[in-house]
Amino acid sequence: MRARDPLALPARAEEVLEVVEAVPAGRVLTYGDVAEVVGDRGPRFVGDVLRRFGSGVPWWRVLRADGSAAPPLAPRAVERWRAEGTPLRRDDADPALVRVDLRSARWDASGFDLPGPDGA
Repeated sequence: MRARDPLALPARAEEVLEVVEAVPAGRVLTYGDVAEVVGDRGPRFVGDVLRRFGSGVPWWRVLRADGSAAPPLAPRAVERWRAEGTPLRRDDADPALVRVDLRSARWDASGFDLPGPDGA
């Protein structure tokens, strides 16, 4: 896990990045799933954190509730999903039409505990 400057991140952003880093290869969470783990913030906040600070985490493992990637990210996300063997409900030559099979690929984050303020 990389050290980040907590002063450079908005409140709760570090927690979003911690959750995303924990998602195993070939598994996914929706923006709403991540928001639920972090608490008190919604899916849009998660998307904003990933847009602004998520280049160093497996951002492609967080997707929309319909199993798709955000449109500008779809080509790169689909490439990563295929490389990781992420179960797909719909595969297509057009990345915008590809959908992850959330029933098979969704990671159960219910047992995931965010590190405390001291990193433990």
